[in-house]
Amino acid sequence: MTFEQFAIEHGLLINGLIFDRWVRVGTVDHPNKKNGAYIFDGRKGALINFATHEKHIPFTSQDPYVYDPMANLKRQKADLERLERQTKAKHKAATILHHAKEEVHPYLERKGFAGSKGYVWNSLLILPMRIDGALVGCQMIAADGTKRFLTGQVTKGATLKIDTKGRDIVCEGFATGMSVRRAMRFLKQRYTIHVCFSASNMLEIGRQLDNPLVIADNDAMGVSTAKKIASRYWLGEAGEDFNDSEQRIGTELVAESLRGFI
Repeated sequence: MTFEQFAIEHGLLINGLIFDRWVRVGTVDHPNKKNGAYIFDGRKGALINFATHEKHIPFTSQDPYVYDPMANLKRQKADLERLERQTKAKHKAATILHHAKEEVHPYLERKGFAGSKGYVWNSLLILPMRIDGALVGCQMIAADGTKRFLTGQVTKGATLKIDTKGRDIVCEGFATGMSVRRAMRFLKQRYTIHVCFSASNMLEIGRQLDNPLVIADNDAMGVSTAKKIASRYWLGEAGEDFNDSEQRIGTELVAESLRGFI
């Protein structure tokens, strides 16, 4: 089996292999979102579909191994190039945020936050992503809800925090985080909400915190992730996240559904 065949079996779309560095690609279910990533050196590699995989899936070619005397140099070069891409992404994120303006955005309106403002740049809602307070990149959301990150940026371990004065709460998406904030305000409770941007990163962040409240998306990946973080976690109706539930039943009822977890 070739690496390309291995990739398509796991839902990744590769159009021309790029070697020796992590590459973001589309997936069968989300071809335009670059929701997958792979690395391959010609013999060994790994991949991940962020929507369905909890960790990287390794691959080793069955072809006879041929020693590459340049392998170490290639790896060093790939590491340097990765660091350069991460640095460029940091600078680009800083530039975008510098030029962004606080405005209303169609995505926020559709998610139940009409009149709320966010950072908007080139018609995109910009969500800064930080690790230990340092900006590493951003998520950009179009009016139709399409989401993407900056090329080369670090996403593992990066979050957007909403307030920092109360119990740690982890969730996947920004709209969910905003709904959780509204519910906690209704309950007159303090909170520190960690928006993690993906289920795999939610697991990464959740394991760093002491007994966080987990707000899970009710899909296979969301439930599996929540179970690995905590023994108890909030869960809505099948196929819903917290924002979906708030829009369906209202802030008061969805807030009351949190009371037993606080």
